[in-house]
Order: sequence, then structure tokens, then C-alpha cells
Amino acid sequence: MAVEAHAIARGIRTSAQKAGLVCELIRGKNVNDALATLQFTRKTIARDLAKVLRSAVANLQQNDAFSGDIDRLYVAACYANQGPSMKRVRPAPMGRAFRVVKRTAHLTVKVAERPLKIARVSEGGDAPAKPARARKSTAGKKAASAGA
Repeated sequence: MAVEAHAIARGIRTSAQKAGLVCELIRGKNVNDALATLQFTRKTIARDLAKVLRSAVANLQQNDAFSGDIDRLYVAACYANQGPSMKRVRPAPMGRAFRVVKRTAHLTVKVAERPLKIARVSEGGDAPAKPARARKSTAGKKAASAGA
């Protein structure tokens, strides 16, 4: 069974849609590749997302079942949910007012450990490999049909 941990940052001052664009960049990548991607991403939310990713890795390292190999970790899930919106009022001409909605987001990053790939060992020792089968040539059939 794969070891898994997660971290959540609540109330980050950005919209969930903008944060979701950056989440798509790192979903499914190795942790080191994801951190490198976030470091060079030109979005301000990337810094907050990198902080949450590091926190998820730290949470996983505290788990007793963790093997200790950080190179096997990958981003299992990364998403941004909508948080509470702050409603503000902006003055408008002729005594009116416009509503300004300041959105927030909840960032969630789940990190898991890839399972080890163990090669299967055959019981009979080294068995001879099967010879490759030759493909049948269709050149003779093409020539016969072209001549007729």
C-alpha cells in the first residue's frame, strides 16, 4: 500500500480558477520536478503552492511507513477549491455603489510514494528466450495481383 499525506492552505487571496491553472502544471509530477516547475512559474500563487507542497512532503516524512526515499514521491492530487468571498462596496457616480467580490481559495496538495518495481525471478533459472517470429511478406501477393 502506498504511503500518502496531504496539506491544505485555507483562505489564500486568489480565485480558485487562477490557482487551478498552476495546479494543473504539477499534478502527477515527481516532487522535485514540481518544485522546479513552481519556482519558474510566473504566477504569484506558485509561491503559496510550493509552500503547501513542501508542507505535504514534511507531513509524509513524519509517517512511520515512509521509506525515506524522497525521489519516489510524486504529486498524487493538487486542486484549488473556492473559499469564502469578501464582499466590498466601491463608490460609483451619482450616489450609486458597485459590489466588489474579493475571492479566496483553499489549496490542497496530496503527495504519495510510488511503489517499488520488483523484477520477477523465474524458478527454472535462465530459460532460453523464444525466437522472434518472422513476419510474412506480402510482396509476392502484390506482384501477382499487379501482373494479372
